[in-house]
Amino acid sequence: MTNSSSEGNHGRDFVDIVVDGTNRQIHRGRNTIAEIKQVGQVPAGYDLDQIVDGQLSPLADDASVTIKGGETFQSHPKDGASS
Repeated sequence: MTNSSSEGNHGRDFVDIVVDGTNRQIHRGRNTIAEIKQVGQVPAGYDLDQIVDGQLSPLADDASVTIKGGETFQSHPKDGASS
């Protein structure tokens, strides 16, 4: 259905990101954290961090990031969540 070609997706070409160690495809450009979580199949109730220069950078649920391709994200249970 959708592939990495920009054909038919003018300005919305797809690039690879990594979420929890798995390659995923998402459109290049501004994406909400909710969109990244959906693409990455992050469980509800989990937070998402972006790995930048080997450091975890927490991302707020209502934030957005600009995706260029090659970004890496890691999910984890929200702090203070009970087991």
